[in-house]
Amino acid sequence: MLKLNVQNETSRLRAVVLGTAIGNGPTPKLEDTYDPKSAEHIRAGTYPLEEDMVKEMYAVAQVFSKYDVQVFRPDIIDNCNQIFARDISFVVEDKLIRANILPDREPEFEAIQHVWDQVEEDKRIILPEECHIEGGDVIIWNEYIFIGTYSAEDYPSYITARTNKAAVEAMRDLFPNKIIKSFELRKSNTQAKDNALHLDCCFQPIGTDKAILHKNGFLIESEYEWLRDYFGKEKLFEIDREQMYNMNSNVFSISEDVIISERGFTDLNTWLREHGFTVEEVPYAEIAKQEGLLRCSTLPLIRD
Repeated sequence: MLKLNVQNETSRLRAVVLGTAIGNGPTPKLEDTYDPKSAEHIRAGTYPLEEDMVKEMYAVAQVFSKYDVQVFRPDIIDNCNQIFARDISFVVEDKLIRANILPDREPEFEAIQHVWDQVEEDKRIILPEECHIEGGDVIIWNEYIFIGTYSAEDYPSYITARTNKAAVEAMRDLFPNKIIKSFELRKSNTQAKDNALHLDCCFQPIGTDKAILHKNGFLIESEYEWLRDYFGKEKLFEIDREQMYNMNSNVFSISEDVIISERGFTDLNTWLREHGFTVEEVPYAEIAKQEGLLRCSTLPLIRD
């Protein structure tokens, strides 16, 4: 059995689910996309090819091997996008929570059933049907659980709104020992540069006391300011609209001082190194065209 343990985003990683691009299949139809960035690339004829995404994910697997991390992969489903493992499930403390995802994506969860089956039954959590939540909206930070949400009445009209208030309340009930803070995110079905698909698309803690943050991803300025003040301006790498669009906040921590980052994030990677981080650079720009990056495609199971 797997002894799950995730208390924050940066403790030393020991076991992880890494999605897969094998069997991803051809470019999807425009009407089948779940986010505006994918749609943008389909229209432009620049949607990523399966063979390129497979190479990118192989580079990440090689980094995990270098750091002796146990890696689980989904079963392969033909013509199914299984890259974004974080969407379908996530771990908080010693519990594996099955995300209530878009119905069309149900097979993605079935493909990691072999991981689910290795978790003690009382640690497997399925939230009530009315609770919509995806792992990219859930950031664990010691005594806090930060949750991205969208609670306006037009929630049903946004395919990009992935976590609702019912899920935030369910998480409060599930983790009464944690401080749950929710953040209203800016959503757009049509403009990728104005869409924070998940909380980790505009915010991520790194190290022990630093973070990457994008102001305009937050609908309510005071919620952005709370995060800015919590970490402190001098410990933030603030990203602009273009950097958010390119997914600069969606890096992934192997430990408090080792971060996997996209090789094209020149400014970010320089800043990280200047602040004492080891940066493992990988090519991930093709996968980024689907409005997801390194954190989105990884599901940590065990951190020290």
